[in-house]
Amino acid sequence: MWEFLFDDLLTIVAQIQTATKFLSLESSGNQGSSSGNVQKVRSALLSLFVTVPSNVFCVVFDTIFCSGSAVDSSLAMLQEAQQRLKVLVAERLDEAVTRGDLAQVERFFKIFPLLGLHDQGLARFGQYLCSQLASKADENLLLAVGGELGERRAALVFADTLTLLLEGIARVVETHQPIVETYYGPGYLYTLITHLQQECDRQAQKVVDKFIQQRDYHNKFQIVQSSMVKSVPTEKIEPRSLDPVLLEVTLMNARSELYLRFLRRRMMADFEVGDATATPGIVQETAETLHAGLMQELIGYYIPMEEYYMRETVSKAVAMDTYEKGQLTSSMVDDCFYIVKKCISRALSSSSIDCLCAMINHSTSVPESDFREVLYNKLRQGFPATTLQDIQRGVSSAVSLMQSSLQQAKFNKLGIDSAEVAKAAFLVTLNNVEVCSENITTLKRNLEVDCSKLFTQGAGSGEQAKIDSCLSDLVNTSSKFKDLLQEGLTELNTTAIKPQVKPWISSFLSISHNIEEEEFNEYEANVPWVQQLIVNLKQLMAEFKAGLSSVIYDTLTSLMTSLVSMEMEKTVLKCTFSRLGGLQFDKELRSLVAYLTTVTTWTIRDKFARLTQMATILNLERVTEILDYWGPNSGPLTWRLTPAEVRQVLPLRIDFRSEDIKRLCL
Repeated sequence: MWEFLFDDLLTIVAQIQTATKFLSLESSGNQGSSSGNVQKVRSALLSLFVTVPSNVFCVVFDTIFCSGSAVDSSLAMLQEAQQRLKVLVAERLDEAVTRGDLAQVERFFKIFPLLGLHDQGLARFGQYLCSQLASKADENLLLAVGGELGERRAALVFADTLTLLLEGIARVVETHQPIVETYYGPGYLYTLITHLQQECDRQAQKVVDKFIQQRDYHNKFQIVQSSMVKSVPTEKIEPRSLDPVLLEVTLMNARSELYLRFLRRRMMADFEVGDATATPGIVQETAETLHAGLMQELIGYYIPMEEYYMRETVSKAVAMDTYEKGQLTSSMVDDCFYIVKKCISRALSSSSIDCLCAMINHSTSVPESDFREVLYNKLRQGFPATTLQDIQRGVSSAVSLMQSSLQQAKFNKLGIDSAEVAKAAFLVTLNNVEVCSENITTLKRNLEVDCSKLFTQGAGSGEQAKIDSCLSDLVNTSSKFKDLLQEGLTELNTTAIKPQVKPWISSFLSISHNIEEEEFNEYEANVPWVQQLIVNLKQLMAEFKAGLSSVIYDTLTSLMTSLVSMEMEKTVLKCTFSRLGGLQFDKELRSLVAYLTTVTTWTIRDKFARLTQMATILNLERVTEILDYWGPNSGPLTWRLTPAEVRQVLPLRIDFRSEDIKRLCL
């Protein structure tokens, strides 16, 4: 029934015999034995008395002395010695603590588990360590409060003070963990950390209280809150004055999160060795007692103050917007996104997922509500039209001048006093919108990388879901800027391009395509219509190429080519063609497509596929030749024209009889 091996029993018997002999000598007053040896053997015997099961201990004594009374007397003696030793060890430990003798403190600290006093030993040792930490923390806080403001780290002095406190506790845990594991066994580091944690909370509270007092933190928050609630605040705070305070708060929280991760790792490792049944929840709950309400309160004030800083600074950047000639964008784009990125980076540096999510949400709403609205209002003013364009639209000169004056009046608010400058301002606004969309996309991509680094430090799946949700909102915001860009391009296409292109395409009607060979040869040497159209399009798009980004210019060119294709279809259906006239049209169309292909990276031939097929029909020698390209004979060619549209194009050839067209089976 015993769990001890035979060799272990022999060792126990020998130790008991020797120890009881020394104890008997000591109780009889024999001074011949060294008191140090007696104490050493007594401690060893008492350790056996504490650790060996009592039934085993009694049987061994009974076997040695063969007397029940001897066993009872010896056990009573051991129990009395155990109590005296407990008192003695506690007194000696208290004396060592009073003297500040770390070596003696650790010496007696190691004896407590031999007496079965694990919790008492850890409590007394923890009390000693806490007194040392408190003394050093008070000293550091006194230096922080009384330091010269001109010092380089003065703006972060409370964050540095909190860092010293947390580093000191981490150093204590790291230094004494081997002692605890060796003499107390695994699973007891948790108890020691619990004692240290209580002192950590008290000292951290002192640091935070001084920070709030010295930085006027609560008063700043109240002013910010009042400013954000009231439309006309009675008192406002300069955003720049919040900068160092916000930085210090995030640094304090980051240091706290780093310390918490350290504690979690240490306690989890200790539990894994000693108590496999301990749940991670116990570790998490214990670790998070640090600043459970303390740092949450600071971050709770930080978030609206950071939002205020962001909104106010962005508003200033918009108000101070400037544009230099030759630049595609104005200053507010880079300025605003520098501010947004700065605020998010600062929130990210706090290592708080909730804080980061809140600031990502604010950084989504600020560009959307404050910045996008400004750009939208500028685009609503429209692209200034020239007097010629107004006349082409059928508007009188008087009305045209009045509208022009009204438009100039709107732009005058930004110091724009001419139509040319107004045009440049509109193009710059388009570029601003496009860059904003790209900046938001870049911001999201960079945040994904930064957040992945944060998650490697121990963030959970639930926190990952929070971040993903916030980042998806950034995608939606970027899409809204893209939609706004499309609206602006549609306005530009409608106002500046369509009124010009339509008359140029309509001039195709003035060129006869019912021609003979002499006229065809003359056109071959000189193609006046398509050459002039290409020159006009070059001049028209040159202004936009210089003033728009490559992405927007390509999009605008695509809109222009779609417009040209659509107007050409309408115009061609109003003309008549001879056989050579159809051939001439095919040459003109090829020249136009070749030019447009060089000015954009978009696919052009697809936009002109219907016109190309119309040219093919107009080049047929006879009506029935269409069957060689239709239906099963079409090969790789995909017809974009319907049978009804083919029948509409065929009559444009003056030499095609209507009877032949009607007999076609398409």
